[in-house]
Amino acid sequence: MCIFCKIIKGEIPAQIVFEDEYVVAFNDIVPQAPTHILVIPKEHFNNATEVVDSGLWSWFMDAALQIVKKLELDKQGYRFVINTGEQGGQTVPHLHLHILAGRNLGWPPG
Repeated sequence: MCIFCKIIKGEIPAQIVFEDEYVVAFNDIVPQAPTHILVIPKEHFNNATEVVDSGLWSWFMDAALQIVKKLELDKQGYRFVINTGEQGGQTVPHLHLHILAGRNLGWPPG
């Protein structure tokens, strides 16, 4: 079982900032920006490629946008990042979206 599945099951503590029936979001324990939140589906998918249900993508993105609005991250700007695969920078084999905000984010990333 991956670390994110353990967080979902409550086996590992996390600072939850949002939760509904399909998604949970929590503060990253190694933040790369002043605000660094991970949004994960409760159903395990190794990466973005495995999600074929457009309804789940819609729910997932809607949850991320709800968090942005709740925390007023849209006032100064934010970035969504989904890393997929080793060369894409994915370190946990469970689909997750990073919400980064609170500082100037350079381009190109990485």
